[in-house]
Amino acid sequence: MSPTISTYKITRLTLALALSIPLTACLQQENQVNKEAKKTEKRINHPTASVQFIHPEYEISIPAELKPYEQVAVFAKVSGFVKQLYVDRGDHVRKGQLLAVLEAPEMNQRYLSDKATEQKIYSDYLFAQQAYDRLKDASTTSGAVAAIELDRAKSNVESARASFEASKASTSHTSQLQQYLRITAPFDGVITERNVSIGALAGSSSNQSLFIIAQENKLRLTLSLPEKHAASVQQGVRANFTVSSQPGKIFETTLSRTSGLLAQHDRSLTLEFDVNNISGELQGGDYAQVKLMLKRKQPSTWVPKKSILTTQSGTFILILDNQEIKRIPIKEGIYLDTLTEVFGQVSADSQIILKPSEEIKEGIINK
Repeated sequence: MSPTISTYKITRLTLALALSIPLTACLQQENQVNKEAKKTEKRINHPTASVQFIHPEYEISIPAELKPYEQVAVFAKVSGFVKQLYVDRGDHVRKGQLLAVLEAPEMNQRYLSDKATEQKIYSDYLFAQQAYDRLKDASTTSGAVAAIELDRAKSNVESARASFEASKASTSHTSQLQQYLRITAPFDGVITERNVSIGALAGSSSNQSLFIIAQENKLRLTLSLPEKHAASVQQGVRANFTVSSQPGKIFETTLSRTSGLLAQHDRSLTLEFDVNNISGELQGGDYAQVKLMLKRKQPSTWVPKKSILTTQSGTFILILDNQEIKRIPIKEGIYLDTLTEVFGQVSADSQIILKPSEEIKEGIINK
């Protein structure tokens, strides 16, 4: 082999080695970068937000009904025929005003009979009293009257007095029944129904009322508040409401009373607001839409709405605690802008995963 050829081969080999060294280094560096990228891809990173403990006021809108403050069906307490009617539907009446008169001739005859019996028994009582007084005067003379005769006379007086008192009570009862033949208004109001005509039989044997009277100068605004808002009701809560018969007009009132207990059939709390209606703008029976400003008695837990996970098995939030994901069951409360009130085992330092999904599993991450 000639020197020239050998030198040429060595030169080529040296050049190849020189080129291969940086190439190998580049490949190793690229492999390291790829490994780091893959490791980064495997690392899980969930955006989180802190739990909020706040005590805000919030507004709700609830349907309600305006009712007369008082409304009664007026019945006749005794049986009789309607003799005279003095009012009709739509008439305004005052408390104690005469509405109708019934007639029952047999009741008048019974009163006259009881009154005559009372007078006879009273006469008997007076006679017994006089007889006793005479015997008592005579007994002052020794031996004139036997002691037993005096005792008998005294017993007769007491018996006659008792009979007189009973007869007087019976006459008073009959007289009172006669007063029931005059039907009067129990309070100021308006006649909303007149259900009888002159000559009709009314009284205990009939289930038909004579009139229905409703109070119109004062109304009750009644609504059913859902259970989740019941703990937010406080004394003095103000309400604004509207009625469909007067669009655009807003009325104000203040809470007067609550039922105190949740109704079993719909798990709601009944609220009542007294509404002054002296002007007569409103009418009982209207449906109203009420806006209430409520506030919890104590601060509660709030999380972003988008952090709540709803599944077939329930409602949850996902908490990231020391690189460990936990699924916490919750119950939703009220809503405020982008926040939702929640109830569950949530602590003040909990970090809520903002974008939960069913694919996110519980357990330690990023090991």
